[in-house]
Amino acid sequence: MFTFAYPAVFKRDEGKRLLVSVADLPTAHTDGADANEAMEEAIDCLGSSIAFALADKVDVPKPSRLKRGQKLVPVPLWIVGKLALYWAIREIGISQSALADRGNAREAVVRRVPDPNHDTRAEQIQAALKALGRRVVMDYDDAA
Repeated sequence: MFTFAYPAVFKRDEGKRLLVSVADLPTAHTDGADANEAMEEAIDCLGSSIAFALADKVDVPKPSRLKRGQKLVPVPLWIVGKLALYWAIREIGISQSALADRGNAREAVVRRVPDPNHDTRAEQIQAALKALGRRVVMDYDDAA
């Protein structure tokens, strides 16, 4: 099963703040006063970096493997579905108009689904993923 989380480096600076850098996204850098704040800021920063990349039509790489000294930062729920759909469209190599045909939807609706600036209902994302033979499963067992 694929995990929507990116490896990041958490390092203390000379002022004792935790600096966070997400390895696969060069624009994702933040900090926090302590471990909890740094992780919260990292999650928010990761979501924003992914959203900006999707909006700008810039490639969003899949997460690399976790290395020693790194921690996983989960992708925020508000962008997970759109990211899953983005990757599925790219992997399959389907156009948005072909996806609309598969899902019996208007092309204008399908174009808005992966747009991070559009408030898309979860059902629309699920329907688009289903039309591609994909789905996102949420597993909360490892969360804590």
